[in-house]
Amino acid sequence: MRIVNYTKEAYTELVQKVSWPTWGELQNSAIVVMVASLLFAFVVLAMDMVFDNAMKFIYGLLY
Repeated sequence: MRIVNYTKEAYTELVQKVSWPTWGELQNSAIVVMVASLLFAFVVLAMDMVFDNAMKFIYGLLY
């Protein structure tokens, strides 16, 4: 009986108490996430390129 009550209460809460975002809000959030992801990817790429060039320079001095 606990599982049935839990399921009913969870459904009621999702239907009546949760405020779901509008389609426009979802689109705006998706755009923000995509831009932030691209920015993060470019920062990681830049760090990788700097580290790669630094390591090539260091190994070039050693060998």
